[in-house]
Amino acid sequence: MASDPDKPLLRLVPGPERDRLRGSPNGPRRPEPFSQSLQAERFGPKFQRLGDVLSRDASGMELRNDPSALAPERLLVFELRGSVASFAQAIRHVPGLDLVDEFDVEGDADDKNPVAYLLVPDASALRQMLSLWERWQRGEPPQRNFTAWRDVFALLRALRVWGPQDRVDPIDALTLADLAADSSGAEFLRLEVELVFRPRGGDRAEKEVAGTVEAQSGRVIATRRIEEIAYHAMLVDLPVGVVRDIAQHAATGILALDSVMYVRPQSLATSIDISDLEDRQPRQPGNNPGVPILALLDGVPVAADQRLARHLIVEDLFDLEPETLVADRVHGTAMASLIVHGDLNLQEAPLRRNIHVVPVMGARGWFPSDRLVIDLIHTAVEAMRGGGDPSAPDIVIVNLSVGNALRPFQGSMSAWARLLDRLAYRFGLLFVVSAGNRQEKFAIPGYGSLTAFEDADTDERARKVVAALGRIVADRRLLSPAETVNGLTVGALNSDAIPDTQRQAASRNIDPYGDRGMSNPSSTLGPGFANAVKPDVLFPGSREHLQVLGNPSHIEVRPARGSRFAGLKVVAPPRDGLVAADGWTNGTSAAAALASRTAHRIHDALELAYGEDFLSLGHLQRAVLLKALVAHTARWPEGGADLIRETIGPTDGRQHVRRKDNVRRFLGFGAVRPDDAVACAADRATFWACGTLGPDKRASVRVPVPVAISGKARPHAMFASLAWFTPVSPGRKSYRAVRLKLLEPGELGALSMTPAPDQPDTNQTNRGTLFMRRWEGSKAPVVGENMDVELFVQRDPDQGGPVDDPVPFGLAVTLTMPGVVEIYDQVRQRLDLRARARA
Repeated sequence: MASDPDKPLLRLVPGPERDRLRGSPNGPRRPEPFSQSLQAERFGPKFQRLGDVLSRDASGMELRNDPSALAPERLLVFELRGSVASFAQAIRHVPGLDLVDEFDVEGDADDKNPVAYLLVPDASALRQMLSLWERWQRGEPPQRNFTAWRDVFALLRALRVWGPQDRVDPIDALTLADLAADSSGAEFLRLEVELVFRPRGGDRAEKEVAGTVEAQSGRVIATRRIEEIAYHAMLVDLPVGVVRDIAQHAATGILALDSVMYVRPQSLATSIDISDLEDRQPRQPGNNPGVPILALLDGVPVAADQRLARHLIVEDLFDLEPETLVADRVHGTAMASLIVHGDLNLQEAPLRRNIHVVPVMGARGWFPSDRLVIDLIHTAVEAMRGGGDPSAPDIVIVNLSVGNALRPFQGSMSAWARLLDRLAYRFGLLFVVSAGNRQEKFAIPGYGSLTAFEDADTDERARKVVAALGRIVADRRLLSPAETVNGLTVGALNSDAIPDTQRQAASRNIDPYGDRGMSNPSSTLGPGFANAVKPDVLFPGSREHLQVLGNPSHIEVRPARGSRFAGLKVVAPPRDGLVAADGWTNGTSAAAALASRTAHRIHDALELAYGEDFLSLGHLQRAVLLKALVAHTARWPEGGADLIRETIGPTDGRQHVRRKDNVRRFLGFGAVRPDDAVACAADRATFWACGTLGPDKRASVRVPVPVAISGKARPHAMFASLAWFTPVSPGRKSYRAVRLKLLEPGELGALSMTPAPDQPDTNQTNRGTLFMRRWEGSKAPVVGENMDVELFVQRDPDQGGPVDDPVPFGLAVTLTMPGVVEIYDQVRQRLDLRARARA
């Protein structure tokens, strides 16, 4: 049943905190340890040499002269079987050891979940680590507080020094080689050098890098140090020949410095197109006086356009407007248009408030060449919400439809994603982030020509496209900062509002999926950090078509640009003689803008229904609540999950978890129904609650069940979405620090419900900061008078050491039995009675 704006979402109040339930059997299986004899053979010589040198040279300087030795102030790599928790717990008690980073690497037949950790030891820390190793080798019980080191040594796969091969990852090496080859006579190339973050001694490291850069005829352009995310980086110019050596991992120059962690090409902004421009009749703009709650960090918009002028407040912090031609203001204009007005094909009402725009991209849609992108984003958010005189103190939603086109997520959290996670928790901000697009061509075997592909059966063509994408998933990973843990990552649903009659006129490009609900062919794929579900949700990114390219043996295709035949309609910068123009676009940037618009609509609806009671919740509570409610209606789109299962498999029914894993790579938690996220219906009641949980606590939320569904043997469902922000302390990189979940409700039997099959596995949904479950049934429920479902929100033990901070959470729950129109009124009446009783 269609949503009814007169039926607002219903508030529930969590009960008081209680101790969490112990003994949950759902934790990961402990990996098989290696034998002591094998470990002695593998690592004994390294530790023996360490002991020999430290016995005659307490400072360890002799070790520093050997670039392959375990040495003071050197970055070490520990590759383990096991989880972040055991290792983070182990290092806490050794002074001088700092967890610098962590990343997941691909598993093999012997180890399904290897993880690598990086440490910076000083000489005393090395001696302590050596002592722990020798004690373990002798079979002596570990000292108090050092028990976790027993597991570290037993699960250690490799121990080595961070070197030139690590400082430039394979993807960056290829990019740097290409840039050097295509330098077109340029003398220098601009690089980002990220330093090993040191709480002390950062100035010395910076001077060391600067001296090496200048010795190679380079120059330092900018530096930035942000202690709250343990980030220290430099923007430098180096001669093309030096960059060529860096791409080949030459152990010289900055690649030979222990203070250097990564060397990368300068961040390149993702881009979009607006095509098929058409003339638009001038129209009188409406007034939009509301104080902004949503910020757009993007390109410079055409703020004077009649459809946008009364809706945008532009804060040009970085003086990008004067240098950006009106015709180049594509990205910022399109995103502002989608947030304010939605897809213009739908002719929706504009938002009730202004939006606050801080341009972070200028000429040609690029980031400013003399600033690190981390600096831009940090400065922009501090200006809006920081201390002193914030320019936009009411902001709770931040749209980030831009990313680094050169930084696919490879298991290690980018500094950009770490920054978003920290700012989200510190200021109470929901960052809505686009997953990123990949526009490269890919092959579809089995078709020799455009005609064969065009004439193929629709279902067969869809399967061939999915199979082709399935073969290249490793090349289509999320683009930084889409791996953000606290943010909401948005992929593109292959959908738009173009009428079929208009679509049929398109003849140049091919619709890959027909009516099957899928993500766009260009939309990047998950999973996210720690194998979390990413993208979180899908929003329309146009019904993206494929452009067919010739090939002697088989066709190759490339995702086509948005058009009047397949696209989202937006305000466009005027060009080609047009004074006021509209055009069409597509992709995850547009999808993220629509997701931000939905979050704003939810905020408006709750403010209208609850007034100051809602606004007084504060930024953190509202941000996590909006995160839960935006994702709440997400479902795997019709036909899409089946298409992936049929095509990618595996076909073995016993491997249902792997099948679900393949589905969520493409679809995340699914496609959102925005109108259902904003309001209820007569046969559907959605509830919301928010609160905080301390360590090892749980809280109950009692959901009233309408007697109207009792005894009716018809399809019905209950679904729940729990969102939270994990704290990110300065220097903390253990992003699995805080984990919440919903306990399975005990009333499912009476409600004749079981877990729905078309959703991620419970282990998959328990790896990020969004936990979603859906239960359904068709047999008659047995509902007594005043029956409640008691849902428990539980905080499991913190990973990597205790976190004292209370964790904010937002919860959304829906009960529905389509066609039973008494549901909403019955539960609302019960909630009114509860409120009167409390009063």
